[in-house]
Formats: sequence, C-alpha cells, structure tokens
Amino acid sequence: MDAKQIIMNYTTPPGLNDFETLVGAILESMPSELSEYCGDISIVIEDFPDEATQADMELDDPYELLALYRSGKELSPGVEKKTTSDEDQLILFRRPILDVWCENCDDITVLIREVMVEEIARAHDFPDEEIDNMMRRD
Repeated sequence: MDAKQIIMNYTTPPGLNDFETLVGAILESMPSELSEYCGDISIVIEDFPDEATQADMELDDPYELLALYRSGKELSPGVEKKTTSDEDQLILFRRPILDVWCENCDDITVLIREVMVEEIARAHDFPDEEIDNMMRRD
C-alpha cells in the first residue's frame, strides 16, 4: 500500500464496520493483474460460513474457511446458475480471519489483502507462482 495506507491499532478485534473500511482500502491497491476482476465484485463480510456452505465444502470446523469466491455466472465450469444475479461475490469470514491474525500477530491489513488476492486469483485460475508473487507485492 502507498500513502493511502490505513493504520489501525486494535485493543479489541475489528468489527464488521472496521473490516468494511479495510476491504475498501485494500480493493484500491489490488495487484494490476486482478483489477479487471475486482470492478464488478461484491464483497460480503460474514462472521462464519453458513451451515449449507460448511456441508457443501465438507468442513469439520467453520474456522477452516477464510474466504469464498462465488461466481455469479457459473456454479461450476459449464453449469449456468439459474438466478437473476450475475455479480461475482467474495465472502470474507471475519472470525476465522481474526483467528489467524491472533495466532500470527501479523498486520491485519496485510492478512486480509493476502486472503483476498489468493481467493480472487484462484477463482480465475492464476498459477500458484503468480499468486505468491502478487501477495508479496504492495
């Protein structure tokens, strides 16, 4: 991040409003390779994945999932969705992200950015090496 970097010190875990502020700033500084995918994306912040998502992804623990990218156009390759919304959605799960943050003591902004970059890039089939490169850059 450049001069627009937001520095937040927390004595309590950041709430939903704090996450929204951080995500807005992070979207402005996403790697150029991902910018075309970020323009029409809807960002949703939830505390945990719902029970249906946990079952679909066969999660043993809701803390296992930090984020989920849902394409508004396809359920899976070649299977079109039958809803009126064609907006892609990135869901960030606040509590699992906070859990990682507490364990690692990393900058929360850096952590959220890495989660966002990885999830968006994986959804658009970027290779692992390129994803790693994007996460290391500011």
